[in-house]
Amino acid sequence: MPVDRTRRISRRRLGLVLAAVVAVLVAVNVATKFGPAGTGLVAGPVVAIGLLLLGRRAGLTWHDLGLAPHTLTRGIRYAVGAVLAVAVVYAIAAAIPATRPAFQDGRYDLHLSAVLQTAFVVIPFGTVLLEEIAFRGVLHGLVNRHRGAVWASVVSSVLFGLWHILPSLRLAEANRAVGDAVGGGTTGQVLAVAGAVGFTALAGLLLCELRRRSGSLLAAAALHWATNGMGLLVGAALATVHFA
Repeated sequence: MPVDRTRRISRRRLGLVLAAVVAVLVAVNVATKFGPAGTGLVAGPVVAIGLLLLGRRAGLTWHDLGLAPHTLTRGIRYAVGAVLAVAVVYAIAAAIPATRPAFQDGRYDLHLSAVLQTAFVVIPFGTVLLEEIAFRGVLHGLVNRHRGAVWASVVSSVLFGLWHILPSLRLAEANRAVGDAVGGGTTGQVLAVAGAVGFTALAGLLLCELRRRSGSLLAAAALHWATNGMGLLVGAALATVHFA
């Protein structure tokens, strides 16, 4: 088969698989936002498994997906370091009055049992599992295989940012620090969503780099959980403490 034709088939196949992955993620995003409570917790693991099967069907190896057994030890080391780093940063931020409002988010105004369930069940299994497998696993692996690491990081991170449009619609209203920064009304909402998309896209680049250096999704998943889960735990702890 001529080289040019082979490349065209390769590009077409890549486009079809990417389109399928994105379509699935859009459907999950909408269902999680507007569907019954707990939709994400059920859909997350199921869709994650489905995407892994799709990735393998498309020719990705476990190494391409960031799940190779030989990278596990290195991934654990990076994961522990990432969690400790976030813990230190959050402890400092919580101790400083100027940054403390960042932890005040009305979306997580929950009782203790709900806080623990969200931090240790909903976030890791309903959020982190799917997002890491989808963006730093399958999407990153597909683009990296056909276009290289730079394109893989950029494409997966941009899509990761766009993934957060629906979840951030009430961000300015729910988070005191964000609301104070962007103001209210439609303009404030637009600025909050744009900021969330930009911030999470940059965070995606960081997670991709961590995945690249460690060779494992575990490292990126640990940082992802620490950022979300520990933020919730710190916010809940601060809500029970009165500062002078």
